[in-house]
Amino acid sequence: MAMGDIAFLLLIFFIILAKAVDDSHVVWTPAEIPDPEAVGSPLASVAIDVDEATHLNGEEIDPASLSAALKEILSDTPPGKRTVFLKVHHEAKAGSFQPAIEAISVAGGDLVHIVEQHQAEEGQ
Repeated sequence: MAMGDIAFLLLIFFIILAKAVDDSHVVWTPAEIPDPEAVGSPLASVAIDVDEATHLNGEEIDPASLSAALKEILSDTPPGKRTVFLKVHHEAKAGSFQPAIEAISVAGGDLVHIVEQHQAEEGQ
């Protein structure tokens, strides 16, 4: 009987000490592109496919060599014109696209994440 009481008290103790993730105090505004057409054409396009393979301009590439390849493509292009599109399959895990984001940053690219808005079906 005493063991049950101790277990119950420990359970209450850990529930009280547990902290819930609360970021309601963080004030932020999502980024917007007022005119998506103004982004211009990219110098490079990085894509992560359904198999989580990385592609640079349509050719599969090892994620470890992505940064060097992007540096070569971007070379002497001035800041503001170093646009790199990033397209990620919706089922890709963070472990597959975070290195691509880092590689684009290290290469000095201006990252534009490509997303598509789903259109509501007619009659809804």
